[in-house]
Amino acid sequence: MVDFAEIPDELVQAQVLWNGDAGREFIAALPGRAECFLERWGLRRTGPVMHGVTALVLPVERADGSAAALKLVALDEETVGEPVALRAWAGQGCVRLLEHDAETGALLLERLDEGRDLSGLARRDARGSREAVMVVGGLLARLTSVAAPAGLRGLGEIAAGMLESVPEAAGRLADAGERRLLRDCAAALAEVAGEPGDRLLHWDLHYDNVLAGGREPWLAIDPKPLSGDPGFELLPAIVNEFRVEEVRWRFEALAEAVGADRERARAWTLGRVLQNCLWDVEDEEERLADRELAVAEVLLGR
Repeated sequence: MVDFAEIPDELVQAQVLWNGDAGREFIAALPGRAECFLERWGLRRTGPVMHGVTALVLPVERADGSAAALKLVALDEETVGEPVALRAWAGQGCVRLLEHDAETGALLLERLDEGRDLSGLARRDARGSREAVMVVGGLLARLTSVAAPAGLRGLGEIAAGMLESVPEAAGRLADAGERRLLRDCAAALAEVAGEPGDRLLHWDLHYDNVLAGGREPWLAIDPKPLSGDPGFELLPAIVNEFRVEEVRWRFEALAEAVGADRERARAWTLGRVLQNCLWDVEDEEERLADRELAVAEVLLGR
């Protein structure tokens, strides 16, 4: 089972900050929930707890001796679609889903090497940085080749919400250049928002969400799935381990990998920059992030 003392403070703090009473309830339920699923799915703990912002993960062994990971997740609009996406992908380019409990959101996943994520390759040197981008491109090509199952969040609704938020957000920025850039990103997004696409998107494929696997060199984990255009998937690999001199190359390589029309991919990537900037404004940041500003400048041709 899991003792309260094992629940990481970072997970507790994140849940209380973002989910309030619901987050406290999730944390309080974790020890009993872990014990329940260890017994229900015939699992044996094999190591210390791991965690993200929304989940506690236990390394386990199944009755047949195979390694797995028990993921106990706080359900919200982003995490509820994870098992839907994993079933649709069926292990092609991503971690395999072994078991799922719809009521609690608990997942039993194929065990990957949590000690080896793609950031290590990207940090190695300039060649490793480019190799990491191409790994993400290859994974995105496979993942976005699948049509989104019914019922997932749609990119069209998300894009519309962003566009509605722009006037107020721009008014809260002190710098005139940043206000102009925010509106220019919104203008680019508005050009494609009416055709949001129907591919199954991971939405959160940054380097820490790509782990070394036994059956394949690299596999994606932890999707926050959407139905939409593959162009919306490119920004994480453009800004991870950021190198401003590689922005144009990374954009072109990723757009080529997913077979995207360049102008549509440019517009959706600027839309993703806009999303990050709106979050910065919502968090009352005094300035927009330098890397997002740099990406926007390159893609806007400035």
